[in-house]
Amino acid sequence: MAIAAPNIVFILADDMGYGDVQRLNRNSVIPTPNLDSLAADGMTFTDAHSSSGVCTPTRCSLLTGRYSWRTRLKSGVLNGYSEPLLAPGRETFATVAAKAGYQTGIVGKWHLGLGFVKNAPQQIDFDAPLTSTPNDYGFGFSYVIPASLDFPPYVYIHNRDVTTSNMLEQPAQKFPAFLRKGPRAEDLIMEDCLDHLTDQAVGFIRESASGDKPFLLYFPLTAPHKPALPHSRFRGKTNLGPYGDFVVQVDDTVGRILKTIDDAQVRDNTLVIFTSDNGSYMYRREGKDHSADASIQAFSPDHHTSNGPLRGTKADIWEAGHRVPFFARWPEAIRPLSTCDETVCSVDFLATVADINDVEKPDSAVDGYSWLPFFREDPDAERPAPVIHHSGSGMFAIRSGKWKLVLGNGSGGREQPRGNRFERPYALFDLSTDIGEAQDLFAVRPEIAQKLEQKCLEIIGTDR
Repeated sequence: MAIAAPNIVFILADDMGYGDVQRLNRNSVIPTPNLDSLAADGMTFTDAHSSSGVCTPTRCSLLTGRYSWRTRLKSGVLNGYSEPLLAPGRETFATVAAKAGYQTGIVGKWHLGLGFVKNAPQQIDFDAPLTSTPNDYGFGFSYVIPASLDFPPYVYIHNRDVTTSNMLEQPAQKFPAFLRKGPRAEDLIMEDCLDHLTDQAVGFIRESASGDKPFLLYFPLTAPHKPALPHSRFRGKTNLGPYGDFVVQVDDTVGRILKTIDDAQVRDNTLVIFTSDNGSYMYRREGKDHSADASIQAFSPDHHTSNGPLRGTKADIWEAGHRVPFFARWPEAIRPLSTCDETVCSVDFLATVADINDVEKPDSAVDGYSWLPFFREDPDAERPAPVIHHSGSGMFAIRSGKWKLVLGNGSGGREQPRGNRFERPYALFDLSTDIGEAQDLFAVRPEIAQKLEQKCLEIIGTDR
Protein backbone atom coordinates (compact mmCIF):
# COMPACT_ATOMS: atom_id res chain seq x y z
CA MET A 1 0.00 0.00 0.00
CA ALA A 2 1.36 3.42 -0.98
CA ILE A 3 2.11 5.86 1.81
CA ALA A 4 1.11 9.49 1.42
CA ALA A 5 3.96 11.95 1.17
CA PRO A 6 5.13 12.41 4.76
CA ASN A 7 5.72 15.63 6.59
CA ILE A 8 9.47 16.00 7.13
CA VAL A 9 11.19 17.60 10.11
CA PHE A 10 14.99 17.68 9.91
CA ILE A 11 16.68 18.74 13.17
CA LEU A 12 20.37 19.54 12.85
CA ALA A 13 22.26 19.99 16.10
CA ASP A 14 25.31 22.25 16.08
CA ASP A 15 28.55 20.55 17.24
CA MET A 16 26.89 17.64 19.07
CA GLY A 17 29.16 14.64 19.44
CA TYR A 18 28.55 10.94 18.90
CA GLY A 19 29.05 10.30 22.62
CA ASP A 20 26.72 13.05 23.86
CA VAL A 21 23.58 10.90 23.48
CA GLN A 22 22.99 8.09 25.94
CA ARG A 23 21.53 5.89 23.21
CA LEU A 24 24.97 5.82 21.57
CA ASN A 25 27.12 6.05 24.69
CA ARG A 26 26.01 3.85 27.58
CA ASN A 27 28.59 5.54 29.81
CA SER A 28 27.19 9.03 29.29
CA VAL A 29 25.71 10.62 32.41
CA ILE A 30 23.98 13.38 30.42
CA PRO A 31 20.23 12.67 30.42
CA THR A 32 18.86 12.64 26.85
CA PRO A 33 15.41 11.03 27.27
CA ASN A 34 13.84 12.65 24.21
CA LEU A 35 16.62 11.65 21.86
CA ASP A 36 16.69 8.17 23.37
CA SER A 37 12.92 7.92 22.80
CA LEU A 38 13.27 9.15 19.21
CA ALA A 39 15.86 6.45 18.60
CA ALA A 40 13.74 3.74 20.22
CA ASP A 41 10.71 4.72 18.14
CA GLY A 42 12.64 4.52 14.88
CA MET A 43 16.02 3.74 13.35
CA THR A 44 19.49 4.40 14.72
CA PHE A 45 22.23 4.86 12.13
CA THR A 46 25.50 3.81 13.75
CA ASP A 47 27.79 4.85 10.88
CA ALA A 48 26.36 8.23 9.85
CA HIS A 49 28.57 11.15 8.85
CA SER A 50 28.38 14.85 8.25
CA SER A 51 29.92 15.80 4.93
CA SER A 52 32.50 17.97 6.68
CA GLY A 53 34.16 18.38 10.06
CA VAL A 54 32.89 21.99 10.31
CA CYS A 55 29.63 23.94 10.01
CA THR A 56 29.28 25.79 6.70
CA PRO A 57 30.40 22.98 4.36
CA THR A 58 28.03 20.46 5.93
CA ARG A 59 25.07 22.83 5.55
CA CYS A 60 25.96 23.49 1.92
CA SER A 61 26.14 19.78 1.12
CA LEU A 62 23.00 18.96 3.09
CA LEU A 63 20.99 21.51 1.15
CA THR A 64 22.32 20.80 -2.34
CA GLY A 65 23.30 17.14 -2.51
CA ARG A 66 26.78 18.27 -3.60
CA TYR A 67 29.95 18.13 -1.54
CA SER A 68 30.89 21.66 -0.50
CA TRP A 69 34.43 21.40 -1.87
CA ARG A 70 32.82 21.65 -5.31
CA THR A 71 32.17 25.33 -4.44
CA ARG A 72 34.68 28.13 -3.84
CA LEU A 73 34.91 27.08 -0.16
CA LYS A 74 37.82 24.64 -0.02
CA SER A 75 38.43 24.95 3.74
CA GLY A 76 37.11 26.73 6.80
CA VAL A 77 33.71 28.37 7.27
CA LEU A 78 31.93 31.60 6.40
CA ASN A 79 31.36 34.37 8.93
CA GLY A 80 28.17 36.33 9.55
CA TYR A 81 28.91 38.92 6.86
CA SER A 82 30.20 36.58 4.13
CA GLU A 83 28.96 36.70 0.57
CA PRO A 84 26.46 33.93 -0.29
CA LEU A 85 28.05 30.55 -0.94
CA LEU A 86 25.20 28.91 -2.85
CA ALA A 87 25.11 29.62 -6.56
CA PRO A 88 22.06 31.65 -7.65
CA GLY A 89 19.26 29.31 -8.64
CA ARG A 90 20.95 26.29 -7.05
CA GLU A 91 18.46 23.47 -6.44
CA THR A 92 18.11 22.37 -2.81
CA PHE A 93 16.07 19.83 -0.90
CA ALA A 94 13.63 22.69 -0.24
CA THR A 95 13.13 23.41 -3.95
CA VAL A 96 12.58 19.69 -4.54
CA ALA A 97 10.01 19.55 -1.74
CA ALA A 98 8.27 22.75 -2.86
CA LYS A 99 7.88 21.40 -6.40
CA ALA A 100 6.41 18.23 -4.89
CA GLY A 101 3.74 20.31 -3.17
CA TYR A 102 5.25 20.88 0.28
CA GLN A 103 4.95 23.89 2.54
CA THR A 104 8.60 24.56 3.32
CA GLY A 105 10.25 26.36 6.21
CA ILE A 106 13.58 26.92 7.90
CA VAL A 107 14.16 28.09 11.45
CA GLY A 108 17.62 28.43 12.97
CA LYS A 109 21.22 28.84 11.86
CA TRP A 110 21.84 29.53 8.16
CA HIS A 111 25.64 30.11 7.91
CA LEU A 112 25.74 30.21 4.10
CA GLY A 113 25.88 33.96 3.49
CA LEU A 114 22.96 36.37 3.19
CA GLY A 115 24.09 39.30 1.10
CA PHE A 116 23.96 42.12 3.64
CA VAL A 117 23.72 45.53 1.99
CA LYS A 118 26.61 47.87 2.79
CA ASN A 119 26.40 51.66 2.83
CA ALA A 120 30.18 51.76 2.97
CA PRO A 121 32.94 49.22 3.52
CA GLN A 122 32.12 47.29 6.70
CA GLN A 123 29.04 49.47 7.35
CA ILE A 124 25.92 47.30 7.21
CA ASP A 125 22.48 48.75 6.47
CA PHE A 126 20.29 46.66 8.76
CA ASP A 127 17.14 48.36 7.40
CA ALA A 128 17.72 47.12 3.86
CA PRO A 129 16.18 43.82 2.70
CA LEU A 130 18.76 41.09 2.26
CA THR A 131 19.70 40.09 -1.26
CA SER A 132 20.15 36.32 -0.77
CA THR A 133 18.14 34.43 1.83
CA PRO A 134 16.68 30.94 2.28
CA ASN A 135 13.62 32.26 0.41
CA ASP A 136 15.77 32.21 -2.72
CA TYR A 137 16.48 28.50 -2.27
CA GLY A 138 13.04 26.98 -1.86
CA PHE A 139 11.97 27.98 1.64
CA GLY A 140 8.56 29.66 1.80
CA PHE A 141 9.11 30.64 5.42
CA SER A 142 12.45 31.62 6.88
CA TYR A 143 13.45 32.74 10.38
CA VAL A 144 17.20 32.51 10.81
CA ILE A 145 20.35 33.89 12.38
CA PRO A 146 23.25 34.60 9.99
CA ALA A 147 25.83 32.12 11.27
CA SER A 148 26.96 30.40 14.46
CA LEU A 149 25.84 32.22 17.58
CA ASP A 150 29.42 33.35 18.26
CA PHE A 151 29.60 35.31 14.96
CA PRO A 152 28.25 38.84 14.58
CA PRO A 153 25.98 40.33 13.50
CA TYR A 154 23.73 38.93 16.21
CA VAL A 155 20.32 39.41 14.58
CA TYR A 156 17.14 37.54 13.70
CA ILE A 157 16.09 37.60 10.05
CA HIS A 158 12.47 36.95 9.09
CA ASN A 159 12.37 36.13 5.39
CA ARG A 160 14.36 39.05 3.89
CA ASP A 161 14.35 41.49 6.79
CA VAL A 162 16.28 41.91 10.02
CA THR A 163 13.61 41.98 12.72
CA THR A 164 14.96 45.22 14.23
CA SER A 165 17.71 47.66 13.32
CA ASN A 166 18.10 48.78 16.94
CA MET A 167 21.62 47.60 17.73
CA LEU A 168 23.81 47.27 20.79
CA GLU A 169 27.54 46.61 20.85
CA GLN A 170 28.15 43.06 22.08
CA PRO A 171 31.55 42.82 23.79
CA ALA A 172 33.81 39.83 23.23
CA GLN A 173 33.61 37.04 25.81
CA LYS A 174 35.80 34.05 26.59
CA PHE A 175 34.84 30.38 26.67
CA PRO A 176 32.43 28.93 27.71
CA ALA A 177 30.23 31.95 26.91
CA PHE A 178 32.44 32.63 23.89
CA LEU A 179 31.39 35.55 21.70
CA ARG A 180 33.10 37.82 19.19
CA LYS A 181 32.70 41.58 19.44
CA GLY A 182 30.06 43.02 17.15
CA PRO A 183 26.56 44.45 16.73
CA ARG A 184 23.68 42.70 18.49
CA ALA A 185 20.02 43.45 17.93
CA GLU A 186 18.04 44.45 21.01
CA ASP A 187 15.61 41.55 20.46
CA LEU A 188 18.32 38.84 20.45
CA ILE A 189 19.22 37.68 23.95
CA MET A 190 21.87 34.96 23.81
CA GLU A 191 20.47 32.77 26.58
CA ASP A 192 16.96 32.99 25.10
CA CYS A 193 17.97 32.34 21.49
CA LEU A 194 17.40 28.58 21.32
CA ASP A 195 14.04 28.88 23.08
CA HIS A 196 12.99 31.70 20.76
CA LEU A 197 13.91 29.73 17.66
CA THR A 198 12.08 26.70 19.02
CA ASP A 199 8.97 28.84 19.48
CA GLN A 200 9.19 29.76 15.80
CA ALA A 201 9.62 26.11 14.78
CA VAL A 202 6.68 25.05 16.93
CA GLY A 203 4.53 27.76 15.35
CA PHE A 204 5.47 26.64 11.84
CA ILE A 205 4.57 23.01 12.58
CA ARG A 206 1.24 23.93 14.19
CA GLU A 207 0.20 26.18 11.33
CA SER A 208 1.41 23.85 8.59
CA ALA A 209 -0.18 20.75 10.15
CA SER A 210 -3.59 22.40 9.92
CA GLY A 211 -3.21 22.99 6.19
CA ASP A 212 -3.86 20.74 3.22
CA LYS A 213 -0.23 20.32 2.14
CA PRO A 214 2.55 18.20 3.60
CA PHE A 215 5.22 20.33 5.25
CA LEU A 216 9.00 20.27 5.50
CA LEU A 217 10.78 22.02 8.34
CA TYR A 218 14.56 22.35 8.43
CA PHE A 219 15.52 23.22 12.02
CA PRO A 220 19.28 23.83 12.36
CA LEU A 221 19.88 24.47 16.06
CA THR A 222 22.39 26.86 17.63
CA ALA A 223 23.54 24.38 20.28
CA PRO A 224 25.61 22.98 21.87
CA HIS A 225 27.96 25.14 19.76
CA LYS A 226 29.71 28.03 21.48
CA PRO A 227 28.68 30.15 23.30
CA ALA A 228 27.95 27.32 25.72
CA LEU A 229 25.15 29.30 27.35
CA PRO A 230 22.30 27.07 28.48
CA HIS A 231 19.18 28.83 29.67
CA SER A 232 19.11 29.34 33.42
CA ARG A 233 16.48 26.61 33.89
CA PHE A 234 19.01 24.02 32.65
CA ARG A 235 22.02 25.13 34.65
CA GLY A 236 23.15 22.46 37.07
CA LYS A 237 21.15 19.71 35.36
CA THR A 238 24.42 17.80 35.02
CA ASN A 239 27.74 17.73 36.83
CA LEU A 240 29.48 18.37 33.52
CA GLY A 241 29.47 22.15 33.38
CA PRO A 242 27.73 24.42 30.84
CA TYR A 243 28.41 22.06 27.95
CA GLY A 244 26.66 19.14 29.64
CA ASP A 245 23.74 21.37 30.63
CA PHE A 246 23.50 22.68 27.05
CA VAL A 247 23.17 19.13 25.72
CA VAL A 248 20.26 18.68 28.13
CA GLN A 249 18.65 21.79 26.64
CA VAL A 250 19.13 20.41 23.12
CA ASP A 251 17.34 17.25 24.22
CA ASP A 252 14.53 19.32 25.72
CA THR A 253 14.25 21.24 22.44
CA VAL A 254 13.82 17.96 20.55
CA GLY A 255 11.17 16.97 23.08
CA ARG A 256 9.22 20.17 22.39
CA ILE A 257 9.25 19.46 18.65
CA LEU A 258 8.13 15.86 19.14
CA LYS A 259 5.31 16.95 21.45
CA THR A 260 4.16 19.54 18.92
CA ILE A 261 4.01 16.87 16.23
CA ASP A 262 2.01 14.60 18.54
CA ASP A 263 -0.35 17.40 19.59
CA ALA A 264 -0.97 18.25 15.93
CA GLN A 265 -1.93 14.58 15.37
CA VAL A 266 0.51 14.11 12.49
CA ARG A 267 2.94 11.76 14.20
CA ASP A 268 2.29 8.66 12.10
CA ASN A 269 3.10 10.24 8.77
CA THR A 270 5.87 12.59 9.83
CA LEU A 271 9.50 11.69 9.19
CA VAL A 272 11.67 13.17 11.95
CA ILE A 273 15.42 13.11 11.49
CA PHE A 274 17.93 14.21 14.10
CA THR A 275 21.65 14.50 13.44
CA SER A 276 24.57 16.93 13.88
CA ASP A 277 26.59 19.08 11.50
CA ASN A 278 29.90 17.68 12.82
CA GLY A 279 31.41 16.25 15.97
CA SER A 280 31.80 17.96 19.32
CA TYR A 281 34.44 20.63 19.92
CA MET A 282 35.14 19.23 23.41
CA TYR A 283 38.60 17.65 23.55
CA ARG A 284 39.45 14.48 25.46
CA ARG A 285 42.12 15.35 28.03
CA GLU A 286 43.32 13.81 31.26
CA GLY A 287 43.28 15.80 34.49
CA LYS A 288 41.26 18.85 35.46
CA ASP A 289 38.46 19.43 32.99
CA HIS A 290 35.28 21.34 32.10
CA SER A 291 33.30 19.79 34.95
CA ALA A 292 35.68 21.35 37.48
CA ASP A 293 36.58 24.53 35.58
CA ALA A 294 34.08 25.74 32.97
CA SER A 295 36.82 27.65 31.11
CA ILE A 296 38.50 24.37 30.09
CA GLN A 297 37.32 23.11 26.68
CA ALA A 298 37.85 19.43 27.44
CA PHE A 299 36.54 16.49 29.44
CA SER A 300 38.54 13.86 31.23
CA PRO A 301 37.41 10.47 29.91
CA ASP A 302 36.64 9.57 33.53
CA HIS A 303 33.79 12.10 33.39
CA HIS A 304 32.51 12.21 29.80
CA THR A 305 33.51 11.52 26.20
CA SER A 306 31.60 13.89 23.93
CA ASN A 307 32.78 11.99 20.86
CA GLY A 308 32.54 8.55 22.43
CA PRO A 309 35.30 6.13 21.39
CA LEU A 310 36.21 8.14 18.31
CA ARG A 311 39.60 9.68 17.63
CA GLY A 312 39.95 13.45 17.39
CA THR A 313 37.53 16.34 17.72
CA LYS A 314 35.48 18.75 15.61
CA ALA A 315 37.15 19.76 12.32
CA ASP A 316 39.35 16.64 12.17
CA ILE A 317 39.46 14.09 9.38
CA TRP A 318 39.47 11.50 12.17
CA GLU A 319 36.08 9.95 12.97
CA ALA A 320 35.26 12.36 15.81
CA GLY A 321 35.20 15.19 13.31
CA HIS A 322 32.32 13.84 11.25
CA ARG A 323 30.77 10.62 12.62
CA VAL A 324 27.59 11.94 14.23
CA PRO A 325 24.38 10.89 15.97
CA PHE A 326 21.61 10.03 13.48
CA PHE A 327 18.07 8.93 14.33
CA ALA A 328 15.05 8.67 12.04
CA ARG A 329 11.41 8.14 13.09
CA TRP A 330 8.56 7.61 10.65
CA PRO A 331 5.91 5.36 12.21
CA GLU A 332 4.26 4.48 8.90
CA ALA A 333 7.51 3.36 7.30
CA ILE A 334 10.33 2.78 9.84
CA ARG A 335 10.30 -0.08 12.32
CA PRO A 336 10.85 0.88 15.98
CA LEU A 337 14.12 -0.21 17.58
CA SER A 338 15.69 -0.77 14.17
CA THR A 339 19.35 -0.18 13.36
CA CYS A 340 21.28 0.58 10.20
CA ASP A 341 25.03 -0.04 10.15
CA GLU A 342 25.60 1.13 6.57
CA THR A 343 27.78 4.18 5.94
CA VAL A 344 25.62 7.21 5.11
CA CYS A 345 26.27 10.94 4.80
CA SER A 346 24.32 14.17 5.24
CA VAL A 347 24.89 14.94 1.54
CA ASP A 348 22.28 12.21 0.90
CA PHE A 349 19.27 14.11 2.26
CA LEU A 350 18.20 15.82 -0.97
CA ALA A 351 18.16 12.50 -2.81
CA THR A 352 16.08 11.05 0.03
CA VAL A 353 13.46 13.81 -0.23
CA ALA A 354 13.26 13.23 -3.97
CA ASP A 355 12.97 9.45 -3.56
CA ILE A 356 10.25 9.69 -0.92
CA ASN A 357 8.20 11.79 -3.31
CA ASP A 358 9.02 9.63 -6.34
CA VAL A 359 10.58 12.50 -8.29
CA GLU A 360 13.93 12.80 -10.01
CA LYS A 361 16.66 14.51 -8.05
CA PRO A 362 18.23 17.50 -9.84
CA ASP A 363 21.18 16.75 -12.09
CA SER A 364 23.26 19.09 -9.93
CA ALA A 365 22.85 16.80 -6.87
CA VAL A 366 25.70 14.57 -7.99
CA ASP A 367 26.93 13.24 -4.66
CA GLY A 368 23.87 12.08 -2.69
CA TYR A 369 21.98 8.78 -2.52
CA SER A 370 18.61 8.03 -0.95
CA TRP A 371 18.20 6.66 2.56
CA LEU A 372 14.74 5.28 1.74
CA PRO A 373 15.97 1.70 1.09
CA PHE A 374 17.63 1.75 4.52
CA PHE A 375 14.44 3.02 6.15
CA ARG A 376 12.64 0.05 4.56
CA GLU A 377 15.40 -2.35 5.68
CA ASP A 378 15.96 -3.60 2.16
CA PRO A 379 18.51 -6.43 2.66
CA ASP A 380 20.26 -5.53 -0.60
CA ALA A 381 20.50 -1.80 0.16
CA GLU A 382 23.92 -0.20 0.06
CA ARG A 383 25.22 3.23 -0.81
CA PRO A 384 26.28 3.06 -4.48
CA ALA A 385 29.45 5.14 -3.99
CA PRO A 386 32.02 5.64 -1.26
CA VAL A 387 31.63 8.56 1.15
CA ILE A 388 34.21 11.33 0.89
CA HIS A 389 35.16 12.96 4.19
CA HIS A 390 36.53 16.50 4.42
CA SER A 391 38.22 18.24 7.35
CA GLY A 392 38.19 21.85 8.47
CA SER A 393 41.47 22.59 6.69
CA GLY A 394 40.44 20.75 3.53
CA MET A 395 42.01 17.32 4.05
CA PHE A 396 40.25 14.42 2.30
CA ALA A 397 39.53 10.84 3.28
CA ILE A 398 37.53 8.14 1.53
CA ARG A 399 35.34 5.53 3.19
CA SER A 400 34.39 2.33 1.37
CA GLY A 401 32.99 -0.60 3.33
CA LYS A 402 35.15 -1.18 6.36
CA TRP A 403 38.13 0.70 4.93
CA LYS A 404 39.05 4.35 5.41
CA LEU A 405 41.99 6.03 3.72
CA VAL A 406 43.19 9.45 4.88
CA LEU A 407 44.90 11.36 2.06
CA GLY A 408 47.15 13.38 4.33
CA ASN A 409 49.55 13.03 7.24
CA GLY A 410 47.61 14.34 10.23
CA SER A 411 44.22 15.33 11.62
CA GLY A 412 43.57 18.04 9.04
CA GLY A 413 41.83 19.90 11.83
CA ARG A 414 42.53 20.72 15.47
CA GLU A 415 44.30 17.74 17.00
CA GLN A 416 48.06 17.46 16.69
CA PRO A 417 49.71 16.66 14.40
CA ARG A 418 47.50 18.60 12.00
CA GLY A 419 49.55 17.62 8.96
CA ASN A 420 48.91 18.61 5.37
CA ARG A 421 46.50 17.34 2.76
CA PHE A 422 47.94 15.09 0.04
CA GLU A 423 51.19 14.92 1.99
CA ARG A 424 52.47 11.44 2.85
CA PRO A 425 52.51 9.18 4.73
CA TYR A 426 48.79 8.49 4.28
CA ALA A 427 46.88 6.36 6.80
CA LEU A 428 44.60 3.36 6.28
CA PHE A 429 42.19 1.98 8.89
CA ASP A 430 39.87 -1.01 9.18
CA LEU A 431 36.97 0.59 11.05
CA SER A 432 35.18 -2.73 11.56
CA THR A 433 37.79 -3.65 14.17
CA ASP A 434 39.42 -0.29 14.92
CA ILE A 435 36.81 2.47 15.31
CA GLY A 436 39.33 4.49 17.31
CA GLU A 437 41.78 4.58 14.36
CA ALA A 438 44.69 3.35 16.48
CA GLN A 439 46.27 0.92 13.99
CA ASP A 440 47.49 2.29 10.67
CA LEU A 441 47.43 -0.52 8.06
CA PHE A 442 48.77 1.50 5.13
CA ALA A 443 52.05 -0.46 4.99
CA VAL A 444 50.27 -3.78 5.57
CA ARG A 445 47.57 -3.42 2.88
CA PRO A 446 49.09 -1.16 0.18
CA GLU A 447 46.85 -2.61 -2.51
CA ILE A 448 43.73 -1.48 -0.62
CA ALA A 449 45.25 1.96 -0.07
CA GLN A 450 46.15 2.36 -3.73
CA LYS A 451 42.67 1.38 -4.90
CA LEU A 452 41.00 3.80 -2.47
CA GLU A 453 43.34 6.64 -3.40
CA GLN A 454 42.54 6.23 -7.07
CA LYS A 455 38.81 6.17 -6.37
CA CYS A 456 38.99 9.24 -4.14
CA LEU A 457 40.91 11.24 -6.73
CA GLU A 458 38.45 10.12 -9.39
CA ILE A 459 35.47 11.43 -7.35
CA ILE A 460 37.20 14.68 -6.39
CA GLY A 461 38.41 15.38 -9.91
CA THR A 462 39.60 18.96 -10.20
CA ASP A 463 37.53 20.16 -7.20
CA ARG A 464 40.45 20.44 -4.80
